[in-house]
Amino acid sequence: MKSDFYTAIAQIAAERGIPKEAVISSVEQAIKTVYKKEAGIQEDENVEVRMDAATGGARIFVHRQVVDDVSDPIAQITLAEARKEKANIKIGETLVVERTPKNFGRIAAQTAKQVVLQKIRDYEREMVYNEYQDRVGEVLNGVVQRADEKAVVVELGKSEAVMPAREKVPSERYRPGQRLKVYLVDASKEHRGPQLVVSRAHPGLLKRLFELEVPEIFSGVVEIMAIAREPGTRSKVAVVARQDNVDPVGSCVGIRGVRIQNIVNELQGEKIDVIEWAPDPAGFVANALSPARVLNVTLNDEDKTARVLVPSDQMSLAIGKEGQNARLAHKLTGWRIDVKDPESLLGQSGDLLRQAQEEAEAAMPSAFDSLMNLGRRPSLVNRKTLLVRVSGMGDFGPLPERLAGYQVEVEVEDDIVNVYYNRDLLARFSRENESLPLHDDALTN
Repeated sequence: MKSDFYTAIAQIAAERGIPKEAVISSVEQAIKTVYKKEAGIQEDENVEVRMDAATGGARIFVHRQVVDDVSDPIAQITLAEARKEKANIKIGETLVVERTPKNFGRIAAQTAKQVVLQKIRDYEREMVYNEYQDRVGEVLNGVVQRADEKAVVVELGKSEAVMPAREKVPSERYRPGQRLKVYLVDASKEHRGPQLVVSRAHPGLLKRLFELEVPEIFSGVVEIMAIAREPGTRSKVAVVARQDNVDPVGSCVGIRGVRIQNIVNELQGEKIDVIEWAPDPAGFVANALSPARVLNVTLNDEDKTARVLVPSDQMSLAIGKEGQNARLAHKLTGWRIDVKDPESLLGQSGDLLRQAQEEAEAAMPSAFDSLMNLGRRPSLVNRKTLLVRVSGMGDFGPLPERLAGYQVEVEVEDDIVNVYYNRDLLARFSRENESLPLHDDALTN
């Protein structure tokens, strides 16, 4: 072996970005592997390869134990034969004899080359793993190298990562040279499959982007409690403040929406709803359906279902396009959400509406007394009974058939229930549901 071989080792080390010692070690291991195969030696410790750092020359030494009776000619040697090499050697000692071959041969040289390349690849994978194993879950800056339907190859400095099809955003288009932020999903030491896996669809990417853009989240003043994401279209983020006098939603949105807009731009136009997390499941579900306005939430703990009452004009907003808003709210809260409007409840005999009203009455026993000061309140006319319900007092009517399913206004004054439609007084009832004249002077006559 010549000194220019050592120069080649130094060049390989520089090109691959690995220490020269690692390349030398891989060469020594390759020579040892080839020699063991040629000589029929099984154990590693019986063969030693020494390389001269100055000349690049390699020498092979075989270790043989001195014994009286040889049972393994490769690993053992008799005392008489050993003393031909070393005069003062004794039984039980190990004789180290140089056995450097003059020429390995073409096949042996090819085998050594393959072993060297494999060892270098193993060391490179080890270096990449050591560099990125502690960075799993972080956002990295990368440059797209190649892109096809199956995967996108992203350059991360000196390393390359793979973005499989499942981690791509369907609406995004990737092109060579494009710079983007990616979420590191996995760093593996295994030879099978990609070593670094990155994602643009992972919910963790959204969380890390908020940490980069919102100082309050990075410092822990505001905490992200849950994320629901449909990559490329829409996401919901639930946040809560850990300090008093801090607006968690406003902190995330920023002045004139500049913070949230930076995140939307990075995600190429994905819509993001930031809502305030609530410890109460009903309040959390109501917030999760934002921007829809919620009237009431009834929870069923057995099947973890939330039945939500919203105004009729808010139904499409609560459900969202193709059910997306309700679907994201389900992912965010973990509750199955059944969205209803008052008209549909009346069609089901008003059971849920009645339940919601009873819950409100139980929580506020003095509801009747408070109604005296509330003024006119909206209420729906039951389609079947034509009755209108007044919270804390009961049902009143019947009203004309033309108002079935319509919304009227109810006012309680001096134990008298006044029913208005289109701002005109329609009917009056006593507390015992007796129909009264529309004018007070008729009562006195």
